[in-house]
Amino acid sequence: MADRSLVISWGAVVRGREERALDNFNAVVSYYGHLQQDGRIERFDVTLLAPNTMLGGFMVLQGSADQLAAVREDEEFQRLLIEGSLIVDDLAVNDGYVNEGLAAQMALWQDAIHKVPQMA
Repeated sequence: MADRSLVISWGAVVRGREERALDNFNAVVSYYGHLQQDGRIERFDVTLLAPNTMLGGFMVLQGSADQLAAVREDEEFQRLLIEGSLIVDDLAVNDGYVNEGLAAQMALWQDAIHKVPQMA
């Protein structure tokens, strides 16, 4: 079961690049689908948000730490990310934890909390 995630988020599309944004979006979804079919990630989810001034949407890839490290090093992942950075504002890639990885992170937090004085 996946214990790690990569969260790719983005803001507004740069005006005048809307068609290219759609092309890139479709290429990214296709690429992630191939990663899943090939067993290189366990799953991915896509969320498009209603129009707002902060966040356009995000995609979450799930897999093991090794799987996601390999994806980060994959030339196609990097190429699509670079293209995306020229098309949308605020493109970000963040590491995350899911399932068993979440439990392990919460245990680390709990240990740290006991070492920091708490305010009354």
